[in-house]
Amino acid sequence: MDDADIKARFELAKQVVAEAAALALAYSRDLASLTVQQKGPQDVVSEADKAVEDLIASRIAARFPEDGFVGEETGIHSGGEGVWVVDPIDGTQNFLLGLPTWCVSIAFVADGDLAFGFITSPITDDRFSARRGHGATWNDTPVHASSATSLSEGVTCIGHSSKAVPADVALMIERLTSAGGAFRSLGSGALMLVYVASGQCLGYLESYINGWDCLAAICIVNEAGGRTNDFLAQYGPAGHGPIIAAAPGVFDQLAALMPPDAP
Repeated sequence: MDDADIKARFELAKQVVAEAAALALAYSRDLASLTVQQKGPQDVVSEADKAVEDLIASRIAARFPEDGFVGEETGIHSGGEGVWVVDPIDGTQNFLLGLPTWCVSIAFVADGDLAFGFITSPITDDRFSARRGHGATWNDTPVHASSATSLSEGVTCIGHSSKAVPADVALMIERLTSAGGAFRSLGSGALMLVYVASGQCLGYLESYINGWDCLAAICIVNEAGGRTNDFLAQYGPAGHGPIIAAAPGVFDQLAALMPPDAP
């Protein structure tokens, strides 16, 4: 897939993520009327998740029907050289509780590599994006990961879910605080990752995360000069595994906090 093909999809994604964010925001203003289903412990899906993903999928299919699609709610649809990876609402629990920390995530994978990623936080109207080789932006302004060289110089985010081993989460927190660091957990892996890209957080750790939760944000972190483990190569667009993302000066320190038996 050549650069013109990538750019055309990037421009479509820019339009679609804005439309999807507006739809999700509209749903967030009438939470009491939403139909919600339980997928598992601490894992829910609402009609808003499904409607937003359907919107994104339909817009993509209308323009690029040959592309593949991986969505949290609709699963895997095989295609050609490119694959869209979508989480319509990352942080659904936060969304349903009326908390602001949730977002829309759209990534595109071409020729086995991350081509671009978009993360939009509808409540705050923060828009993060990146295209391979073109840097990362926050509200259209270039962003860069922190220049810190010690975990004691800022805040590190740690994610967890019902699929993580509780002892692994506890061990990461213990190791981080013992190293002089401080941690936050905000309930949206995608948002915590882009805070690494913007330099607001030093790094992000999670022992179990899905591709649709993190691939768009991984692209943004890498284009902002941060470092990540090669999640896509190891687990693929629809896979799951541990994620490590950090400012380059603390990446090795942060990686050392991950339990060796993390899935």
